[in-house]
Amino acid sequence: MNIVLGVGGGIAAYKSALLLRLFTEAGHRVTVIPTEASTKFVGAATWEALSRRPVTNDVFDAVDQVNHVRIGHEADLIVVAPATADLLARAAGGHADDLLTTTLLMARGPVLFAPAMHTEMWQHASTQANVATLRSRGVHVLDPAVGRLTGPDTGPGRLPEPEVIFAAAMALVGEGAPAAATPEPEAPGALAGVLAGVRVLITAGGTREPLDPVRYLGNRSSGKQGTALAEAALAAGADVTLIHAPMEVPAPAGAKVQAIETALELRSATLAAAGVADVVIMAAAVADFRPSSISTGKIKKRDHVADPVITLVRNPDILAEVVAHRAALNQTQLIVGFAAETGDDEADASTYAQAKLERKGCDLLVVNEVGPGDTGSERVFGQDSNHVEILALDGASPVQAGGSKREVADAVVQLIAQRLGTG
Repeated sequence: MNIVLGVGGGIAAYKSALLLRLFTEAGHRVTVIPTEASTKFVGAATWEALSRRPVTNDVFDAVDQVNHVRIGHEADLIVVAPATADLLARAAGGHADDLLTTTLLMARGPVLFAPAMHTEMWQHASTQANVATLRSRGVHVLDPAVGRLTGPDTGPGRLPEPEVIFAAAMALVGEGAPAAATPEPEAPGALAGVLAGVRVLITAGGTREPLDPVRYLGNRSSGKQGTALAEAALAAGADVTLIHAPMEVPAPAGAKVQAIETALELRSATLAAAGVADVVIMAAAVADFRPSSISTGKIKKRDHVADPVITLVRNPDILAEVVAHRAALNQTQLIVGFAAETGDDEADASTYAQAKLERKGCDLLVVNEVGPGDTGSERVFGQDSNHVEILALDGASPVQAGGSKREVADAVVQLIAQRLGTG
């Protein structure tokens, strides 16, 4: 497949190098068209090395081939990432003042924009009007992720992760991600339609709490169980929103996706989206603590300086806040929590999980017992299989589910449907 990758002039341009690699490793032929401004961030040599094709942004290069017409005609798909506010405005206005905008005017296949800019620019009425104009013409514009931006500020405006853009792009041309990267078992027929029209919010992945510009505190979550839940809910006909921290697997096509990084970013995005959800599934592995301060420079290891002492502060309890938010709005929302538990000398994992269920107040709690398995390998995190116990606040008998993470997800979705009276 012939793909054109347009690169706008934002600092997030470096992430598009990773997106380019995903396209080429999937066997696609990619022509990169950087805007002149973007070459201030990533030079043409990088794009040529990764794509193994010549790169230009000048309409007067290769005039004999009429590049500004030919490239657009030959493209099966055009992806613009990052799409800056200026680039969105020029595309909406039909400008043709460089090779990328002329190529966009010649496009006859699907076009996908992945915006990246500061929050105020994204939320400005002009940008929103330009996005609405593009979408009204059939152009696909992703919502930006919520997260840390160029400066110390956070909010919507962050470029979605390359895996998210890749999955969305492949969905536009009817292709899935590579089978090795995203196994998608066929959903059992029993799931078909059981959540039709139900709005499901799912969180996934493991949050990262920065120590300095290089290091962070994280956890072992791969995001596999959360993405499996999203796939199962989509197969059941739900309208799925997936808010995810960093994951080892791409988000499934068909879900509305928001990428975040820290627990505070997850809190902000989740509380904003929970108000319109019928079901909330909190599968993300959220850091309980974060550093009290973040170093603006890399923390150096020096022989003549004492080792640093890192002070941690408690992160908010997002699940408990979602439950409280439901009560404040007098909603009939179903809330499902996840708990990764271990036993100790005082109690086993199930006892701790039951106490957590009562403390959090969610309707269902899906419990993983984590830690080394019998063979010494990690029991849950990063694995393709899982075994869970699902506890209910109303005292219903616990439900056991095991197998692949997709099979576990199917069991959770089926139980949700039963609780809603739809399955």
